[in-house]
Amino acid sequence: MSTQERVLVRIRTSGVLEPGRSVLALLSGGADSVCLVHSLRALLGEGALVALHINHALRAGADEDERFCVAHCESLGVELEVERVSVPGAGNLEARAREARYTAAESVRERRGLDLIATGHTASDQVETILYRLASSPGRRALLGMERRSGRLIRPLLDVTREDARRYCEEARLSWREDETNLDRRFARNRIRHDVLPALRQVHPAVDENVLATAEQLREEAELLESVLDGAGEQTGAGGWPPAVEAARLQELPRALRRLLLRRLAEQAAGRPLPLSSTQVREIEQLASRGGSASLDIGSGVRVTSEYGMLRFRRLADEGAHEPSLLAVPGACRFGEWELVCEVERVEGALPSDGGSLDEAVLDAEKLAGTLTVRPWHEGDRMSPLGLEGTKSLQDLFTDRKVPRSVRRSLPVIESEGEIAWVAGVALSERFKITSRTASAVRIRARSADTGSRRPPGDA
Repeated sequence: MSTQERVLVRIRTSGVLEPGRSVLALLSGGADSVCLVHSLRALLGEGALVALHINHALRAGADEDERFCVAHCESLGVELEVERVSVPGAGNLEARAREARYTAAESVRERRGLDLIATGHTASDQVETILYRLASSPGRRALLGMERRSGRLIRPLLDVTREDARRYCEEARLSWREDETNLDRRFARNRIRHDVLPALRQVHPAVDENVLATAEQLREEAELLESVLDGAGEQTGAGGWPPAVEAARLQELPRALRRLLLRRLAEQAAGRPLPLSSTQVREIEQLASRGGSASLDIGSGVRVTSEYGMLRFRRLADEGAHEPSLLAVPGACRFGEWELVCEVERVEGALPSDGGSLDEAVLDAEKLAGTLTVRPWHEGDRMSPLGLEGTKSLQDLFTDRKVPRSVRRSLPVIESEGEIAWVAGVALSERFKITSRTASAVRIRARSADTGSRRPPGDA
């Protein structure tokens, strides 16, 4: 079997190319991306493939790369889009260029109505990535490497080495461009490619294959760990919004499982992958053991707060009061990270005895205004809680019902013509409860707009 045939088979069996899908392939002009476009053209046929060249204008030969890509796609009969992208800001140049490249690619994909974005990352890139991550960040996840598919992004050549991609181009009589920056040892990945890996191959010639095999095994084991972690979440009641777990129930878990569960909660709050070191895990657990209220910033804009025996993870950007919103009856609105949905329904048969649950309220429609106000708690707020005589300050209700200080300002307070009808997760007003005379009811549900969780932020 020729190298061309072997590469095409590996792409077909990788599972990333589903029948009938259209693809935007990133073409830099290097051998890997030339192999990518040519192989996808052979597999997808005419009309399902568009190539994209990103000109960052960072190198002297950038314009020559662009001209090469134009000529190459013309020879293949593949449509080419060219985007000139600047790389603003300071910091890691490679990271900023990559972010700008993917942002531009997603914009083109959406504009063209294509299904997927394909990059030319190879198995050789995978080895280098794993070694780089192992050196720069702790944890099992560093060894997993790049995924074959992540959302709309696919890597069809991830089972093909860099040498095979070059042989593919040679067999197909395809030329390519050499990027001189790949020899620049100022970049960490180039030092790994030209210094670290050659030294490791002297230790054992199969180092590349062993690294890839280890990553594959760990990815398979990661699926099992996720299912175990799901069980631990159910066992401890961890989750909700903001993500939280009872400290005492957390301690029932083995140390490794505690670390994984805390990282999951931190990542749910951050909305993205987040490293959590063993030191940070110990600090979080010590936070819970102090008693009273305490907080800890763990980086990436996430703060952990310990109150009333609960550990809660919040984005710093979400802390503080939110702007008021209007909620039509019926209708829906956003309040900070929360979505409130309001429905009108006829009351038939038995009436709910408590007016709803922590994440929803059932109120008498005739007593409510046609438009409600959803706002944060204000100092001095009072209401008439269901089942209690007279009025009570929200401050006292929060204390009695152990609502953490860290979330009080984010709780939706629903007001009807200046009177508090419901505080999500805390109390329903006596005046707005449904009775035997109620003909129609208003049901209001509070859920996290980010996670879909119906657990209100104050529910411990």
